[in-house]
Amino acid sequence: MREKMHAFPSNGNLPDLIVIGAGVIGSAIAYELSLRGRRTLNLDALPAAGYGSTSCSSAIVRFSYSTPTGVSMAWEALHYWQHWGDYLQHEDGPLAELITCGMAVLDTGSGLASRVRPLFEQLGIPHEQWDRPTLQRKMPLLDTMLMGPPTPIDSDEFWAEPTQPLVGALWMPDAGYVNDPQLAARNLQRAAQTHGAEFQFNTRVVEVQRDGDRVTGVTLADGSSIAAPIVINVAGPDSGRVNDLAGLGGTMAISTRPMRQEVHHLPSPLGSDGQPLNHLIADDDTGIYVKPEAGGMLAIGSMEPACDELEWIESPDDYAPRVSAEGWERQTLRLARRIPDLAIPNRPLGIVGIYDVADDWIPIYDRTDLDGFYVAIGSSGNQFKNAPFAAHAMAELIGAVENGQDHDHDPVRVVGQYTGAEIDLGFFSRNREINRNSSFTVCG
Repeated sequence: MREKMHAFPSNGNLPDLIVIGAGVIGSAIAYELSLRGRRTLNLDALPAAGYGSTSCSSAIVRFSYSTPTGVSMAWEALHYWQHWGDYLQHEDGPLAELITCGMAVLDTGSGLASRVRPLFEQLGIPHEQWDRPTLQRKMPLLDTMLMGPPTPIDSDEFWAEPTQPLVGALWMPDAGYVNDPQLAARNLQRAAQTHGAEFQFNTRVVEVQRDGDRVTGVTLADGSSIAAPIVINVAGPDSGRVNDLAGLGGTMAISTRPMRQEVHHLPSPLGSDGQPLNHLIADDDTGIYVKPEAGGMLAIGSMEPACDELEWIESPDDYAPRVSAEGWERQTLRLARRIPDLAIPNRPLGIVGIYDVADDWIPIYDRTDLDGFYVAIGSSGNQFKNAPFAAHAMAELIGAVENGQDHDHDPVRVVGQYTGAEIDLGFFSRNREINRNSSFTVCG
């Protein structure tokens, strides 16, 4: 049963709200707002829902965040994916599916696993602590020695023979991944449309209109205007430009900027049990995460170790769209250290995505200094899993603020309908200090 939903003021025959962006979060916000009876209009510069960063997401559903709020939000969001059809309230066409395969966070004794385990215990998240023999038995493909900390592949340290064993692994049995992230966005689009939401694609916003301190609508590239008393920036890697259009550049303590990232694909070898690797792995000891895919394939992504230079870009419209030989070599060799039987193909294969990265890799779900203008930005490549609950939280935040609540001084709180977790949305404030407890990584 849903918690009480805030009402919104009417805008006559015009849209009540404009959502800039139709990725998984933008589409989810449209759905949550349409459930509240609001007329929403999503504007996206791309041809379809989920066509941009969402389509390149590894779509991993895990709970290994390094803050209590991050863990709680991800745990609540899992239940939306587990009940996806019920949540969408429609059976129109194929639905994205959660593949529950479990995830092992390799335990170095001082890394991510040791930070996450106390949070799991505190919040009651199901988990198991595997010792090294258990890890070897469960995942026979892995070399269970300590390889880290991560180093560049051209350094002598990279090839040093390991002498110390891993502690083991922290196992999350309920973790998994969504099999088709773009389909998930399209599911949300169709569900929103059944409640009257509208979507307009190949449409670029070039101006955010305002009257004094209040947003009044947007201007499009074709010169037309659309009036609305509420505008929500969910533009992903383009969010910084949209904030500038609203005159908000430099007004937030936390900033975002676009970053190019590669995920590589290659076949898994077979273990002594005759099976390919079929579980998720977070390996901050080598600086990578690994995701199983159909047909015995693996996807390898970076956990952004300190030794790697991040690839910031000036514009999400201008970046190298194909995986690089350098990135392929770095990531596959790191995986080969962990999986000695790995055969590395000669030709790089993978996808390139653009992340909208916040200073501390924690998203900004907030109002702004321009009344009626809201942001769901800085998803940093790790918020796909949270999209449905984040959208619910944004809808509640907007409703509360539009009805007079001073969110900056009295932060809105939302309660998860599945887990009962209470989330203080002030945690995601645009004016927070950089959260040093963040893991500063994506991991899908």
